[in-house]
This record gives sequence, structure tokens and C-alpha cells, in this order.
Amino acid sequence: MRVVVIGAGVMGLSTALCIHEHYHSVHQLLDMKIYADRFTPLTTTDVAAGLWQPYLSDHGNPQEADWNQQTFNYLLSHVHSPNAEKMGLALISGYNLFHEAFPEPFWKDAVLGFRKLTPRELDMFPDYSYGWFNTSLILEGKSYLQWLTERLTERRVKFFQRKVESFEEVTAPWVKHFIITHDPDNGIYKSPYIIPGTQAVTLGGIFQLGNWSEINNIQDHKTILEGCCRLEPTLKNAKIVDECTGFRPVRPQIRLEREQLHFGPSVTEVIHNYGHGGYGLTIHWGCALEAAKLFGKIVEERKLSRRPPSHL
Repeated sequence: MRVVVIGAGVMGLSTALCIHEHYHSVHQLLDMKIYADRFTPLTTTDVAAGLWQPYLSDHGNPQEADWNQQTFNYLLSHVHSPNAEKMGLALISGYNLFHEAFPEPFWKDAVLGFRKLTPRELDMFPDYSYGWFNTSLILEGKSYLQWLTERLTERRVKFFQRKVESFEEVTAPWVKHFIITHDPDNGIYKSPYIIPGTQAVTLGGIFQLGNWSEINNIQDHKTILEGCCRLEPTLKNAKIVDECTGFRPVRPQIRLEREQLHFGPSVTEVIHNYGHGGYGLTIHWGCALEAAKLFGKIVEERKLSRRPPSHL
């Protein structure tokens, strides 16, 4: 069976690996190819900080909540494995901060040690009066894409570069906890956040709907740096090692479904898996499992359609 995956970000590569892991051993003729106009380190995933945390504005679509949980469980099972370092995977603790009390998120039981901040902890952040602390996972996009690519290459999956028709990083090793601020009235990702990685710290706080420019903007740079330095004044002494602008390909709801396309007498099966916005790394493996499940249904249907009729 021929399988073509379009896209080489976290969704494309994880879906390809999940399908291959589940079905290559039982379907030896699985011929998989991956087409993309960009590969790591030039994808959207490469500029993602990689903190596992769904949107606060998502009030818990049951199916998506399940995909988030499956992804967290999958990553947690690998966090102490020999692969963790190459995957860019580690445990990380930190703060979510608000100007006033805010309802607890639907994912509070998915992460580890979720609790409200104490008055003494809030004293560290004088501009905020409410918040949470928890332990989550960091999955650095650059490392993870390279790891996925190596796993697929080992399985002899072929890659083809073809189009099928702002963050900043600083060196601040003293920063150990993520700090994410929220302004619900202003929208998601429009207030400062600081997310430490294994080698650098990602600063952010810009979300501009409809802006498709990948050119770094001086004013955005200033807004991000000033906002993050108010949260963590020691960042004023940090060395900026990179500036990146990335996309969050968002839609009102993730599209993960099967569709049949008819080209003359032939029928092509398509599994859509896109529109994950800024939390692709948070939900990717659950979505990959769902896509693999849809693929399995296609395989079974084709087996049934080719079975010779009974003579009983």
C-alpha cells in the first residue's frame, strides 16, 4: 500500500511514525513517502518552545482533551528513557500568572502537582495576584523533529522536498522554571512568557492573527524583551542567541478526519490532521494515534473488498 504524508513538522512526522509502527509489521507492502516544502530546521515546529500545556481558552473538547492526555502520557513514559535527551524531552516546573482569580484549567489533573500559588509565592510577581504552579514536560521542537526523522529513516521512509500546493531565544542558564502570564481579555499568547529549554530560554508574548510575515520585527522584539524583563529582571543581563518568527496555523477546531477524493475512476483516501495552532507539540501523539486508527479502518476495508466471495 502506498502512503503519502504531506508536511514534515511535528504533526506530519509523528503521524507517519505512528502509522508505520502500527501497520508495517502486519502490512509488509507499506510504501511511505513524506513530501514537504520545508524540513527541520525550517519548519513551524522548530521555533516552538515546546511546553506541554493546552490553551486556557479551550474549555475541554472531550476528544481533544483525550488526545492531549494521550500525548502527555506517551511523553511521560519516555522522560526517563535513554531517548529523552535526543528527543529534547524533560520535566519542567513553573508558574501560570493572572491579574485576578481564574477558573482552574481542564488539564489540571493531566499535569503533575497542580496547585494554587501561596501568598508568599505571589510576592515574587508583584504585578499579579493569582496563579498556579505545576510540573509539566518540555519537548523541544528542533531536537524532536530530528529524532522523528532518524526513526523514520531507519524504517526506510523516503523524504522529498516539494511543495504540494515571534519568538526570541536567550542564554540564561539561571532561569529554571517556566513563567506564563495570562490576560484573558486580550487573548492568548499576548502577554509575556518565559520557557527554559535544555540550551536556551524562549521568550515570547506575540500573537497576530492574519500576519504571515516571517521577518523579525523590531517593535515585537522590544515588546517581548521588555515584558519578560519585568517578570524576570535578570534577563537584562542575558545574551540573545537567536531571534525567530514562527506561525501558529490555527483554526476554530482541529481537523482530523477521513475523506475520499475522486479523480475519474480512481478513489484516493485522505486523512486530514491539521489546525493545531500553538499546541501541536502538546497534542501531537494523541492525534497521530487517531490518524493511525483511521488508517487501520482503510486497510481493513480494502482487505474486505478484495476477499473472494463465499461459495457457501
